[in-house]
Amino acid sequence: MEPVDQTPVYQTEALIAEDILAYLDKHQHKTMLRFITCGSVDDGKSTLIGRLLYDSKMIFEDQLAALEADSKRVGTQGAEIDFALLVDGLAAEREQGITIDVAYRFFSTEKRKFIVADTPGHEQYTRNMVTGASTADLAVILIDARKGVLTQTRRHSYLAHLIGIRHIVLAVNKMDLVDYSQARFDEIVAEYREFAASIGIAEFVAMPISGFKGDNITAPSPNTPWYSGPSLVEHLETVEVDTATDQARPFRMPVQWVNRPNLDFRGFSGLIAGGTVEPGDAVRVLPSGKTSTVSRIVTLDGDVELAVAGQSVTICLADEIDCSRGDVIATADQPPQAADQFEATIVWMDDDAMLVGRSYWLKLGTQIVSVTVQQPKYTVNVNTLEHLACKTLELNAIGVAEIATDKPLVFEPYADSRTLGGFILIDKITNRTVGAGMLHFALRRAQNVHWQATDITREVHASLKNQKPKVLWFTGLSGSGKSTIANEVEKRLNLMNRHTFLLDGDNVRHSLNRDLGFTEADRIENIRRVGEVAKLMADAGLIVLTAFISPFRAEREMVRKMLPEGEFVEIFVDTPLEVAEARDVKGLYKKARSGALKNFTGIDSPYEPPEDPDIRVNTVEMTPEEAAEHIVRQLMPLK
Repeated sequence: MEPVDQTPVYQTEALIAEDILAYLDKHQHKTMLRFITCGSVDDGKSTLIGRLLYDSKMIFEDQLAALEADSKRVGTQGAEIDFALLVDGLAAEREQGITIDVAYRFFSTEKRKFIVADTPGHEQYTRNMVTGASTADLAVILIDARKGVLTQTRRHSYLAHLIGIRHIVLAVNKMDLVDYSQARFDEIVAEYREFAASIGIAEFVAMPISGFKGDNITAPSPNTPWYSGPSLVEHLETVEVDTATDQARPFRMPVQWVNRPNLDFRGFSGLIAGGTVEPGDAVRVLPSGKTSTVSRIVTLDGDVELAVAGQSVTICLADEIDCSRGDVIATADQPPQAADQFEATIVWMDDDAMLVGRSYWLKLGTQIVSVTVQQPKYTVNVNTLEHLACKTLELNAIGVAEIATDKPLVFEPYADSRTLGGFILIDKITNRTVGAGMLHFALRRAQNVHWQATDITREVHASLKNQKPKVLWFTGLSGSGKSTIANEVEKRLNLMNRHTFLLDGDNVRHSLNRDLGFTEADRIENIRRVGEVAKLMADAGLIVLTAFISPFRAEREMVRKMLPEGEFVEIFVDTPLEVAEARDVKGLYKKARSGALKNFTGIDSPYEPPEDPDIRVNTVEMTPEEAAEHIVRQLMPLK
């Protein structure tokens, strides 16, 4: 049997040209489905989306003319239309014939509106695929009928399931290139079903298609009489969207903004993440736990009597209780949890490896907290599903680790709520998004540990010593003179009857931090421990001097944030590398240059100098005594 050409005669919907307002009104109340296409390179993801845009009449005459011209110039389908060019908008994508970034496209049919994300197939762009999948309700996993299930097919299927996409379509593409063979289709589906079951995908819809020829895209294809299932568009139009499931859950709304236009109105605005809410409902504000009732629900179109998941509203409460951005308003008798330690799955998305113990920003919904990540328990080999031991997470790695936040986080397990269970990690220095994660559960081991109130406060300790506590943080390269200058400063403060204590880097590594090496992760933990000790000493009313290389800005900033404002003084002992190396009192630079000493700051490990230190001393121009005198003058008065 000769294959039947499925390409339709292209014609846009006439109502668009006749009455645009009527067209918009017709489409206003349709449900929305977000889905992604994923799979390996050249499985036909972009071509499929281009076909959907074309068949749903979502391109206009000028776009069609440009598409036809581009197909002849840079297309891969000879004289025929290359539908992939509708999506591969980057010049690099067109030149290479691959997808690099995530491309989002909108289209609609008579029954539903759609936003589709075309995600990259290359392993090096896996992080882009995670971005596209994070808001999707459905994933179309494409497989080239000639190649079968590949590594990226497994990787993307695992990620889609991990991110919580409940609806999976297995689209066996390019059936026209295997003569629409039912045997080949059945073979691929059987192989995929075995893999899907091993990662927890219980159900999926398999269909034979040809994105290029149009088989089983908008209507059943005569080329596959042995297939009795729905066409792709038919399935997309009828699958249940997650909004319906979200509405059945208890009410939750992360507060995005406190709406206070005048003295007579105070409301809390946000997107409802789950459940429904009506005036009169009892609610609880978390993490404070304060309760109230809903007095009004305000929208752009006026007050409403019912609001549901997926709506953006402003909620007014009957009582004047403290509620701000980052808080969560929830149903009073079924509130979410709040905790500060969790187990989580993390997908690392940055070129630089994760630094264990480093402080990152964690953004979950409208909440932003500081978080540290412990050494991962394991990473997942998505090809074998094997759990592998690791010390950190590299680009595109998927691992499970424990995390700790600096204050309680209102959350729900990711399996129950994407909004309150999914987070991103942000580098504090560069503001890059470096990871994405899913919370599993809270760690309960610290639930019975509370801060013990004491009658003798830090203010009392400081008053007894007649001084203001300070942490004088000396930072600089090895050989810059930090310890020498810090010692001189302490002697001068001692003569002024100040109560001090000097924490020296070498001395601390002989005791408290003797278990730590000099990798980046160990350096970070070294500074974290010293920071905690310095804070306790400052609580005792002391002036603490610390002499550490402390090479990373992020950790110095972490210690600054441990202390009340104004108590942390960053002192940059500014010495050029060549000067410090020429001094080489301990012979460390010589060992580092010869390769006998690894991870040495300034040679094979970076030093990040302060950008705006509180005090700077130049040891090329100053003697240690002059530098100490300069520092003490800058610190006066110390009361």
